[in-house]
Amino acid sequence: MRLVFAGTPGPAVPALQALLESRHEVAAVVTRPDAPSGRGRHVTASPVARVARAAGVEVLTPPKVRDPEFLDRLRAIGPDCCPVTAYGALLPQSALDIPPHGWVNLHFSVLPAWRGAAPVQHALLHGDDVTGATTFRIVRELDAGPVYGVVTEPVGPRDTSGDVLARLSLAGATLLVDTLDGIESGLLCAVPQPEEGVSLAPKLTPADAHVDWGLPAVAIDRLIRACTPEPGPWTEFAGARLKLGPAEPVTVEPVTVEPATAGSAWSAGPAVLAPGELSITRNSVLAGTGTAPVRLGLVQPPGRRPMPAADWARGLHQASHKLG
Repeated sequence: MRLVFAGTPGPAVPALQALLESRHEVAAVVTRPDAPSGRGRHVTASPVARVARAAGVEVLTPPKVRDPEFLDRLRAIGPDCCPVTAYGALLPQSALDIPPHGWVNLHFSVLPAWRGAAPVQHALLHGDDVTGATTFRIVRELDAGPVYGVVTEPVGPRDTSGDVLARLSLAGATLLVDTLDGIESGLLCAVPQPEEGVSLAPKLTPADAHVDWGLPAVAIDRLIRACTPEPGPWTEFAGARLKLGPAEPVTVEPVTVEPATAGSAWSAGPAVLAPGELSITRNSVLAGTGTAPVRLGLVQPPGRRPMPAADWARGLHQASHKLG
C-alpha cells in the first residue's frame, strides 16, 4: 500500500523504520513542526523528521492538520492508508476521510485501557502488571476506534515508563506492519472496543511529577518510575528543585548510624523517618514517606549532572535535611 506515516517523538521512530523496510511504500511523513529542545532550547526537527529526511522521504510539518494546504497535499499524494504513532495532534474528519483505509494508530496500551496521551505513564502510576500496544482505526472520539491487533508486555517491578515504552515501540512496530499487511490482503477486520474497562491517560505535567513525601512508599515509587524520563520526577531541597531518578522502597528496620563528617551538620537517623526527612549513611540516602522509607538512586541538583544520592549527600552542609 501507499502510505503517509504520522509521528513525532523517538518512540515513533521504530514504527517508521519498520514501515520503510516493509513491502509498503512510505510516500511521505507528517510530523510536528520544528520546536525548541534541549538545554540550549535550540529549534530542532523531530526524531521522525530526521529519520524520514535521511531516507529521502518527503516531510510535511503542518501547524494544523486542518490547514487547506496540507489537506490538498495529502490528497495529491493519494495514500491508501495513514499509519500513526504518537503524532501529537488531533485529526479532523476532513483528514480522516482522505485515505480509503483510514488512519491506523499504534497506541501504547491495551485498549480500552488508558486512552490518551500518556498511556504507559498511567499504567505504571496505577501499578499495572501488564500493558501493551494496540492498532486501531482512528475515529473522532479519542482512541475509541475499532481494534485490529494487540500485543502485551509485562511491567517489571523496577521498570520506568522509558523502559516499557522502549520495548513497546519495537513490539508495536512489528504489530503495525502486520496490521497493514492484513488490511491490504483483506484478511484483517477491525473489532469494536468493549464498552467496559475504559480509562483515561491525560498528559502528565511537571506539576504532576512533584513528589509528595506524605504518600505511601509504593505510590512514590510508582510516581517516580512513571515520570522517568518524562516529565521528570522532582522534589525541593533547600529552596531549589532536585531531580530524582528511581527510588526503591526499603523495609523498616533499625540501621547502624555512622558519625557525621567533621564540620557537617548532617547525621544519619533511624530508618523510621518523617515524610521527606533524610537519613544519610556513607553509601545510602533514605527519604521518609507516609509509610516506609525509600532509598534514593540518582539525583540531579540544579546545573549539575545526575549523580548517586550518596555522592550528592556527602557535599551537603545545610542544617535542614528535609525534602519538600
